[in-house]
Amino acid sequence: MAYDHNHDHNHEERELITLVDDQGNETLFEILLTIDGQEEFGKNYVLLIPASAEEDENGQVEIQAYSFVENENGTEGDLQPIPEDATAEWDMIEEVFNSFLDEEE
Repeated sequence: MAYDHNHDHNHEERELITLVDDQGNETLFEILLTIDGQEEFGKNYVLLIPASAEEDENGQVEIQAYSFVENENGTEGDLQPIPEDATAEWDMIEEVFNSFLDEEE
């Protein structure tokens, strides 16, 4: 998912998260958007962009999307990849993301 990152918001107040891959490499990401999908799918979603992301020649930044279920106290959760064939979930994420973009303009 590519995202046109030409909008105004204060990157000083961004929320950051560190992800660790299978090889133990850590990458810092900015939380772009969280989506409540509890009612529809029993989980929430988060859209991330690398904190050090550079826009490509078209002014876009690659976005990563994950699902998560919060722990009991609601402070953390395990990120899971969203299956490519989860069409209803992807449709909902795209719809919310497009609304987010409309609000940012």
